[in-house]
Amino acid sequence: MIPKFASTILQTALKKGGEVLIDHLGRTGKAIVKESISSVVTEADLAAERAILEVLDGAPEVFNVITEESEYMDRHSEYTWVVDPLDGTSNFAAGLPWFGVIIALFKGVTPVLGGMYLPVDKKLYLAEAGGGATRNGEPIHVTPSANLSEQLVVYSFDFNEDQAQTRAEMELMANLSREVRNIRATNSLVDYCYVADGRLGAALNQATKIWDIAASWLLIREGGGTVTDIHGQEIKFDLSAGAVNDNYTILASGAGLHQDILKTIHSKSSRK
Repeated sequence: MIPKFASTILQTALKKGGEVLIDHLGRTGKAIVKESISSVVTEADLAAERAILEVLDGAPEVFNVITEESEYMDRHSEYTWVVDPLDGTSNFAAGLPWFGVIIALFKGVTPVLGGMYLPVDKKLYLAEAGGGATRNGEPIHVTPSANLSEQLVVYSFDFNEDQAQTRAEMELMANLSREVRNIRATNSLVDYCYVADGRLGAALNQATKIWDIAASWLLIREGGGTVTDIHGQEIKFDLSAGAVNDNYTILASGAGLHQDILKTIHSKSSRK
């Protein structure tokens, strides 16, 4: 059972983080490179994280917390908040509107509550295990289509020092492009929000972290979609301190599209 206060705390934290991001938009300092040129942090990431943690720490019950910038805070609870205070940092730093806040609540190793907030559009996406998915309070659903050729599909990827991996991703994308209407990507939570509300058919990424996809995993499933890794296997989240920076792959789509996408991306032509 999810604590009654959790949904209110989640929504408050998402909006507080979003307010901070809007306040910093267009005036934040230089983006600082972290582990690669595709992974950066700004003053806004840190300021939004502080605002979010203040809300979470003020809750009636204090849970464990994992954040992108501060990583693991063990409070010996069965519940864990997983926070990305600014998803789409590169977009944000460039002045593009494709960014937002992601927060999920885990019970054990399973997301039970999740939210994504797009502060530019003031769109709040929420999901609760067994309770469906909403956008600004209205129910949303993934596309009901089973026709891959009708779909805009997201394929996001970042810099990788392994050139063979990059070539493999390019081949996969080429293979996918032959079967879908077109490929798009903001490389941010926006992509998953649009899958959840049916505007995009699917989203794929082979280099994500737990804070990137935990809320999306729940939101899209609660909206009637299917979420697996790119091999069609269930995603198994690991919240242990040593696994905070583990990499996850994800394929999130309308239920009627999932198997066709798996067949397409793993067809022989993508491995030549």
